[in-house]
Order: sequence, then structure tokens, then C-alpha cells
Amino acid sequence: MRPYGTSKQLEKRRRQAIALRKAGHSYRSIAAKLKSSLSSVVRWFQAYRKKGIDGLRPKPTPGRPPGLSPSQKKKLLRILVKGPLSEGYSTDLWTLKRMARVIEKHFGVRYHPGHVWWLMMGLGWSCQKPERRALERDEAAIARWKKTTWPRIKKSPKT
Repeated sequence: MRPYGTSKQLEKRRRQAIALRKAGHSYRSIAAKLKSSLSSVVRWFQAYRKKGIDGLRPKPTPGRPPGLSPSQKKKLLRILVKGPLSEGYSTDLWTLKRMARVIEKHFGVRYHPGHVWWLMMGLGWSCQKPERRALERDEAAIARWKKTTWPRIKKSPKT
């Protein structure tokens, strides 16, 4: 997500700045009104003077285009939420390698496992470590210990 809004919102602010400037407002007052920097307002007006309204349009994002479209990303999330077991894996744990394989299988797009991390962060996912618990764990015994033994041995604050 962009820090100051979508490209359409930014273009709208730029157009507002031009309209305010044409109405006789100073650069400083426009910057204050639009909660923008003075240098940005001056740059917008210079771009407008050079190229007209086209100068206010957002520039294309540099670099390689994303491998997955927004609709493909939504579909990927639906697949991942079902879990690795639904994709034929033996454990219920997503790894970056597994996710990369799923992306290639369903969308035909190859991602390096390290780059899958950036994709998932962009989709709001984070790294989670599974809790490791002993198979012999006795929940009832733990609850009993917490209720009876722990209060007895726990230090209480000095009053």
C-alpha cells in the first residue's frame, strides 16, 4: 500500500493544488491545506506547466511487473487457507518452498522461495513457528499443577 493513498487520490490532490493555485493561493497555503510538503506543491505546478494535466498523472511503477495479478493473489490466499494437507503435503505446515511450488502449480509462475516471503508479507501473512509439544503432555495434570502448586510456590509482591 502506498503511504499517502492510491495513485487516483494523489492525482486528485495534485489537481486540487492546481485549482487552488489558479484561484490565487500561495504555494505555502496550498501545502498547508492539502497537508503536503511545499516542495511537492511546487513540483506539481512545474509538472503542470510543462505537460498540462498529463503531468499530474501518476508515473508507472519502475521495475519488473508483479508475477501474480490481484485476482490471482486472492485465489492463492484461498488455496493457502485450506492448508498444505489439501495440496497433498504430509504435514499441516506451510513452508516457503511449498508455497512456491503451489504458486507454480496453480498459476504457472515461478517464484524463488525467498521471494515468496515478500509476496506473503504483502498479503498480510507473517512467519509463524509451530509450537512444539511433547506427545506425552497431560493437559489435566498441567491445569492441576497451575491451580494448586504454582500459587503456593510463586513469590508474591512485597507490600
